[in-house]
Amino acid sequence: MPAPAKRKNRRRIPRGAGLLLLLLAGLASVVCAQEKPYFVAYDSQMEEPGNLEIGINPVIGLPKAGNGFLATSIEFEYGVKAWWTTEFYLDGQRTFGDSTIFTGFRWENRFRVLRGEHWINPVLYLEYESLNDADRTLLEVVSFDGGRGPLDPNAEARREHKHEIEGKLILSSNWRGWNFSENFIAEKNLANEPWEFGYALGLSRPLALAASARECTLCRENVRAGLEMYGGLGDRHNLTLSGTSHYLGPVLAWDLPRGMTVRVSPQFGLTPSSYRSLIRFGVSYELAGFGRRVRGLFR
Repeated sequence: MPAPAKRKNRRRIPRGAGLLLLLLAGLASVVCAQEKPYFVAYDSQMEEPGNLEIGINPVIGLPKAGNGFLATSIEFEYGVKAWWTTEFYLDGQRTFGDSTIFTGFRWENRFRVLRGEHWINPVLYLEYESLNDADRTLLEVVSFDGGRGPLDPNAEARREHKHEIEGKLILSSNWRGWNFSENFIAEKNLANEPWEFGYALGLSRPLALAASARECTLCRENVRAGLEMYGGLGDRHNLTLSGTSHYLGPVLAWDLPRGMTVRVSPQFGLTPSSYRSLIRFGVSYELAGFGRRVRGLFR
């Protein structure tokens, strides 16, 4: 994370929070996927081959000092094969009292190792990131990333650009409706920096396992609730929990008809190095048979 800024900033509560809620409500009425309920952790679920999922995932961050921020990642997830899903992200953020900027892009690929369902379902994850230091999406926390001091001004933070690779070992289990997911994260800056490590854990379950006899919007089986926890584990020279950031919060996902999913999670910093709190939202929409339709245009 960016080093503390030299100037002093008065802490502000983001005034855009209410506007964001209205925006998400508007999206929910026009966007219409079943997807993971977590925001940082991954389970073993892959995108259906040929389907395209489009999502927006804003996060409001409240540091312990200085101004808050609203960061957003827009994602495009495509099912290449039953065992291979690829995803492209565009990231940006607005720091309140500062400016709004584009912070970079990510390209990830997930590969399911075993066919069918097993007691533990392993998935391998590989990502390339081209981001600047102003990125605040917090799609992972590694090493000694922290939010203790005021943020650097965007004009300064955006000058530092990073090219990184990231790998994850995703282990996911499903038992009597429960999902248990454990992720180990390893990230490396290609500018000759040491490997940095982190983790993410997820636990979730639908409110009801039996499906209703008729289609409905407010059925309990369409709502999944759980917990998510993630944080840093130091680096190659110092594998540790000391001085690292960690977050914990409930997750709630609501699957609406015609392929839309809405998610929300208030998350709280657990250590002095963490942000005070994060409020995450997510809206996604799945386009079934997208690949087949595109191929049909060229026949």
